[in-house]
Amino acid sequence: MNRLPAVAGTFYPANPQQLHQMLDQYLNDAETGGKVPKAIIAPHAGYIYSGPVAASAYARLKKAHDRITRVVIIGPSHRVAFSGLAVSQAQSFITPLGFIPVDQEAVAAIARLPFVDYLEQAHTHEHSLEVQLPFLQEMLDDFKIVPIVAGDATPEQVSQVIEALWGGDETLIVISSDLSHYHDYESAKQLDKATSSAIEHLQYERLGPDSACGKVPVSGLLKLAREKSLTIKAIDLRNSGDTAGDKSSVVGYGAYVIE
Repeated sequence: MNRLPAVAGTFYPANPQQLHQMLDQYLNDAETGGKVPKAIIAPHAGYIYSGPVAASAYARLKKAHDRITRVVIIGPSHRVAFSGLAVSQAQSFITPLGFIPVDQEAVAAIARLPFVDYLEQAHTHEHSLEVQLPFLQEMLDDFKIVPIVAGDATPEQVSQVIEALWGGDETLIVISSDLSHYHDYESAKQLDKATSSAIEHLQYERLGPDSACGKVPVSGLLKLAREKSLTIKAIDLRNSGDTAGDKSSVVGYGAYVIE
């Protein structure tokens, strides 16, 4: 069983050549400095809105294109309500750029946890994981993914799963989240600045339901980072008013790295 693309042609181009060109442009415009991150937080809106912000995190993987062979991706559920975390029995996830195999051993290992279940309907139409995949395909050589959709889960549960899958230099953790939704430009800037500060100070307790749609997976990563004495930094903070124009009602985007 393969998981087919749900938002190709809407969130990003369905044509492989167009998609490749778009990604290429975003990644070439992004800074590639800094160390290779162990974990990133990247947004998941349509590429014209959030692509340049996501690219700022993904561009930093360049030096590790042949080293990172497994990517754990955790994103929030937008369409299905459930408790805990959802994994999939799919053998691969497909994008216009090709097939990405799933690390089924890793999925089976975390599925033994009482709050992790196989739930295909959580994955079928979910865009929060899917929009990250073409960026990974553009930046990495051969890799497998561990795709996880977060429902109503605690920071402890998410951090336990990330800890179990942390691995070494071969493993990258990707948390998929946008920031504030549908405020005017100036209000959004203030809200996202406060959220960004909470993220950089690992204060996941300060994140409210309106701070970030991926509050659940973000909180789990921040909890684990605090326990491991790691630091996270913002490398890009913009909103759709900066990238796609309309400033009357915007969505906030941030890119963060743990190196």
